[in-house]
Amino acid sequence: MNNSDLQSSSSLRRALRLLRVLAAGDPAGLRLKDIAEAAGCSQPTAHRMLQDLAAEGFAEQAAGKRYRLALDFYVLAARAGQASGLREAARPALLRLSATLSDTIFLLVRNGFDAVCLDRVEGPFPIRSFTGDIGGKVPLGLGQGSLAILANLPEDEQEAVIRFNIPRLLDRGFLDEASLRSALAQARAQGWVNTSTGLIPGMAGVGVPVLDTQARAVAALSVGTLAERLNADRLPHVVKILQGEAQALAGKLNPFDVALRYPSRSLSTIGN
Repeated sequence: MNNSDLQSSSSLRRALRLLRVLAAGDPAGLRLKDIAEAAGCSQPTAHRMLQDLAAEGFAEQAAGKRYRLALDFYVLAARAGQASGLREAARPALLRLSATLSDTIFLLVRNGFDAVCLDRVEGPFPIRSFTGDIGGKVPLGLGQGSLAILANLPEDEQEAVIRFNIPRLLDRGFLDEASLRSALAQARAQGWVNTSTGLIPGMAGVGVPVLDTQARAVAALSVGTLAERLNADRLPHVVKILQGEAQALAGKLNPFDVALRYPSRSLSTIGN
């Protein structure tokens, strides 16, 4: 092996080491100083390798001059694992839930400060919902599925979302910040959300989080129904059934699924 081959091999190993550092780090990104220290190289070397990875779509610079894994890395990992996407994996659960409960079922995922409806199965009763159809979105904190996601985010992320979304929630008729924080505390304590706020007259719902291996909400399953169908006798049974499906779905999560970071990519395949 000549010197050129040795240098290429060494560069490849450094690049792979940087990818592992980014994968093990904060999803919001790592500082160049911390990346270089974790990878055991100088900051100029780390910066040069990160620029190469960014040019190939495997890394990107986030807010605050931080670096994180980029979309092409997740796409490549997902293809290598041949794992189905979240929407495909959840579809049988949505169908079972709708058939069992005779209600409309939603699959929601987080997208920044919003919750996006990734899939929906209609029940026999006509309902109205905050998200509307597939692809609809609402501020995190509005509606049962959205609340279930927000309640199970890391504390710093949750606080940032609350600060950003409070004006948006007030514009949509939500009571106030104290009411939101109270609802989030209750959701965390009981593990599910039951909403009958009157913001959509005659409608009610239940939402449960789908948690990853670090107990963070990456999605939510929710039921939207008529308020009279979600009485005190029926509610515990609905919650139990939803939680069972959410736990089963959590075991099928592919951490490299682009729908967990870029819901629009999954939505773009609908109808194809």
